[in-house]
Order: sequence, then C-alpha cells, then structure tokens
Amino acid sequence: MQTANGTALKEWAAVCAALAAGRQSILLRKGGIAEGPGGFRIERPEFWLYPTQFHQQPDQLSPEGQLALSSVADAAPPPARLRISLYAVVLAVKYVLDPVRLAEVRDLHILSDAAVRQRFEYRRPGLFVAAVDVFQAPTPFDLAELPRFAGCHSWVELDSPLPTAGLTPLHPELGAEAARRLAGWPD
Repeated sequence: MQTANGTALKEWAAVCAALAAGRQSILLRKGGIAEGPGGFRIERPEFWLYPTQFHQQPDQLSPEGQLALSSVADAAPPPARLRISLYAVVLAVKYVLDPVRLAEVRDLHILSDAAVRQRFEYRRPGLFVAAVDVFQAPTPFDLAELPRFAGCHSWVELDSPLPTAGLTPLHPELGAEAARRLAGWPD
C-alpha cells in the first residue's frame, strides 16, 4: 500500500457506505461524459473513495441501497466540504461484455438491476467490475470541495496526497471472495 495517495475515485455516497458496512465488495464503473476520448479506465490500483451525491437517485439502488442512501443523506458534510475516510485497493478487475455475468455478482453490490443495465448499455455495451478491499481512515479527512472536482469525471487529483498510515481493513474476506469470483470469468 502507498504511504500517501492524492487520487480519489468519485462514487455514490450510498455505495461508499455499503462498502464500509460490508454490503458491497465490487465497483461497477462505466465513467462519465467528461472522461475523454479513451473513456473510463481503472488505471490506479489504489485510491481514496470520494463520496458524492451527484446522479445518486433512490430508484438506482436496491432496497438495501435505499436504506444506505437515507443514512448518508443525514451524515452529508456541509456545502463546499468533502469528507474522505475510505480507501480502496483493487484486487481484480474485468471488463464485462456479457450482461449475463452481471447477474452473477448481483449479491455483491447495492445498485438496482435497472441501474446496472443502464451503466452497461451507456454509449457502447460493457462495464468494468472491480473487486476491492476497503480500508477506513482513523479519522475522516475534511477537505474543501473545489470547483475543479465538479462534473462528470470519475477521477480527482486532490491538492495534496492524504496519508494512509493507520488505515484499518474493513472486510477483507469480502474483497477476496469477489476477486475469486471474477478470476473465474474469461478475459
């Protein structure tokens, strides 16, 4: 693990809460409209999770995810502030071209079937599935949410790297199980 990291992946706050609680162990990513001509890639093996409310809607979440959504709404930071406390390490990643595979990991995330289908079909069929280990910082980092962080892009470079010392693994067995399941899929 890096000793400090200044890269953050924007992810719905409800998904971040589910990762922290052990109700999710994969990330399902397609990318935003501002990803550039190459599109989204999981190029970084580890990163901070940037919890965002952007595009997060109850109908995009499973019933369990909707419960997580209500809890994160109550704990949201004040406007123009950002609280980062979760760190992810990618254990395995697959680019899925067969939507049937996505049903095989339905139990590993809190997105609704419709949201997964929408992400899969956006622009061109396909979706990144990444198994992750998630770690908790001893105390959240309270940062200014800068204007350059806004918009439809997945990756954010923070003003300075945040230290990873003292991170606590949350549910390593879940990330390992998700990685085992992805390992059985064809490349």
